[in-house]
Amino acid sequence: MDYDFLVNLRRNHPAWRLLAADRAPFVIGFLHLCFVRPNTRVLSEQEATSRLEDYLHHLREGLGEQAPPRTAKQYLTDWSDNASGWMRRYYPPGSDEPHFDLTPAAERAIHWLAGFEQRGFVGAESRLKLVFDLLRQIAEGSETDPRARIEELERRRDLLDAEIEQVRAGNLSLLDPTQLRERFVQVEETARALLADFRQVEQNFRELDRQVRERITSGDGGKGDVLAEVFGEHDAINSSDQGRSFRAFWDFLMSAARQEEFTKRLERVFELDAVQSLTPDPRLKRIHYDWLSAGEVTQRTVARLSEQLRRYLDDQAWFENRRIMTIIREVEQHALAVRETPPQGMWMELDEPRPAVELPMERPLFTPPVRPVIRQQTLDAGDVELSADVLFQQFYVDKDRLRTRLRKAFQTRRQISLEELLEAEPLEEGLAELVAWLSLATGENRGVIDESRPQTVPWTDANGCIRKATLPTVIFVSDAAPGAASGPSSGSRPGAPPVTSEPALAAVRQVVSGPSPEGAA
Repeated sequence: MDYDFLVNLRRNHPAWRLLAADRAPFVIGFLHLCFVRPNTRVLSEQEATSRLEDYLHHLREGLGEQAPPRTAKQYLTDWSDNASGWMRRYYPPGSDEPHFDLTPAAERAIHWLAGFEQRGFVGAESRLKLVFDLLRQIAEGSETDPRARIEELERRRDLLDAEIEQVRAGNLSLLDPTQLRERFVQVEETARALLADFRQVEQNFRELDRQVRERITSGDGGKGDVLAEVFGEHDAINSSDQGRSFRAFWDFLMSAARQEEFTKRLERVFELDAVQSLTPDPRLKRIHYDWLSAGEVTQRTVARLSEQLRRYLDDQAWFENRRIMTIIREVEQHALAVRETPPQGMWMELDEPRPAVELPMERPLFTPPVRPVIRQQTLDAGDVELSADVLFQQFYVDKDRLRTRLRKAFQTRRQISLEELLEAEPLEEGLAELVAWLSLATGENRGVIDESRPQTVPWTDANGCIRKATLPTVIFVSDAAPGAASGPSSGSRPGAPPVTSEPALAAVRQVVSGPSPEGAA
């Protein structure tokens, strides 16, 4: 705090100008009466004028000709001017009437003057204990050694256990009336100081909002540059010590359980005789509601900042679209001008005829791997004897033999159905061989399937029983035959025969039913 800093502070700071004003008692008295004492955040012009006229009338009755001579509106205009900076005059959204609010500098000066009031005593003990508690919190919160933190917690636990034993024994240590009054005065001062902090936080966000408006009006850079700078400063305020502290305070205050606990503790404290002797301000009982009201004003300021950014984006998008249309019209006019004499040689090169579109939602979602749960269990040896003959009764369907039969059949004809093949040589391996035939028809692109015409395939199992399977008509087609299938249908289910396309299905119907009459559809 050197000489140059103090000179600059005296010339430019509103709080110093307020303390050095000729009618400072008049201004400070009115601002304290209407804003600070009742914790009023905003007053409309009509209400502020009415209250100031009543205040002037009271002064003129007592001071006579020495009372302030000007009108209430003139004083409000002077106090809200930039030359004074003691009040803020603005138009809230949706209103054409100006409103007034106290600036943080004026409130700070008023609170500083309030500290000059004569106190009954100065609470040294409570402040000293507060310093010790804060130092203890800082030391414990920054301790990185787990052993040291455990030792401190165990020490505090021993103290709590000892205190519990004292209470059980009937020895209650209570605060004397002096200590109660001392701590209540400190609570009252801290609670009122919090209201001034809200105005300072709101002023910071208003400064950011004003800077955003100035950049929008006079900025010549791109939209991305302006937004990057704006959001950078917005994040800087939110991530600052004051911003983080305000968010933590607001989250703590918005808890319904905390509000109820705070209300009950205030009511219990106000019932104490030592506190009643101080004649406390009854408005202190609802100080937490005043905090909520002040915090809502700050939140609305942030909301107005977001709305301003949204309007800026909308305006910029409209101007950009308008410029794009202008450029398109200019290109069309140039194209019409050179329509008869087009430019020679290579005029424009394009890497691709169209842009590649890759939508984020087309990417598959992440599927976490399934981790099997393996339990360590001891397996007990069983005494049941089972026959292992079934392990040696497995058989193998030779697909090469089936392909040889198809090639022999294709030597005399280009298309043959599965039913005709099985009539010449019935199934030898039962259902397994039938599945192998279907695998050749679908998996190796050797046939087509007509699901509209079912067929029944019989065979005899190892026990001599006759089995039957109903399935769609399967036509094996040679590679040289027209309409041969090019592969399984993409819409078929895994393990099921594919549905043929219309050309292949028409070829199957022609083979099965013969050529259609001339002119038939």
